[in-house]
Amino acid sequence: MRLLQILALVLVVTPGLVSCSGKFVGGTAVGVLGAGAGYEYKAKKEMDRIQEELEAGRMSKEEYEIRKDQIERMSVIQ
Repeated sequence: MRLLQILALVLVVTPGLVSCSGKFVGGTAVGVLGAGAGYEYKAKKEMDRIQEELEAGRMSKEEYEIRKDQIERMSVIQ
């Protein structure tokens, strides 16, 4: 879901980054947004992984909550 929010933001912001002459001005901004989207995707994959670990019994509920909190605190979108 967060990845979709970031991609929607990119689609909304990108037209505003193009100047009247047609030159693309916001290459850096789009690069940063792309990196953020990649990071959010990685965080989602990590959340899925720790959920699987918990369900399989390889991780305690306490350890799961600690890791989940760490991942959420590092997230760009809260």
